[in-house]
Amino acid sequence: MKVKITALKQTIYHDLIAAYELPQAHPCDILVGQSWIVSDCTRPDGLCQSAWETLLPFVRELLNGGGHFFGDWMRDPHSALVSCNDGFRPISFLIEVV
Repeated sequence: MKVKITALKQTIYHDLIAAYELPQAHPCDILVGQSWIVSDCTRPDGLCQSAWETLLPFVRELLNGGGHFFGDWMRDPHSALVSCNDGFRPISFLIEVV
């Protein structure tokens, strides 16, 4: 079984960045539209460790044939829409069985 992870959307909170974040030379390398195919629980190249730690429980469950997260949350029960935990510029990822 394989799972596809796709970066769908990024939101940038300029007000929070100005108020709280230290200057970042290179805050995020992920581009909207970028995708990865995974067949195990190894972090794919180009996906930051922080995002991977957020996505991993959903990836693991889907790779093991699971789904139906939180009841009837997703139209496709073998998918999940999850955002990384960057509070300044979170990216929403679609995780789906392929």
